[in-house]
Amino acid sequence: MHQFLLYSSVIIAILSLFIGFYACGRVAKVQQTTKDLDWDAIANITGDMATLKKTIQTLNNRINGMHSPKIAEQELLMQLMQNQQTKPNGRMQGG
Repeated sequence: MHQFLLYSSVIIAILSLFIGFYACGRVAKVQQTTKDLDWDAIANITGDMATLKKTIQTLNNRINGMHSPKIAEQELLMQLMQNQQTKPNGRMQGG
């Protein structure tokens, strides 16, 4: 039993060492690619990401049927009809 605990802890330690090396490599790669990035480029990327996010949300809503133009037009027509029924017809009453 003691040998099992010894070997498993050694294997876990070696595995942790390799995962640490892999993480360091990824961080170095990110630092290398973003070395020449300035604040204007970051602002442009942020704006592009916001535009892309909005486009994806609109597309998802269309796919799910939540942003259907037909439904919006039908709702507007129903509201218009209800407003016309509640208002007087606009004729002047003779007195």
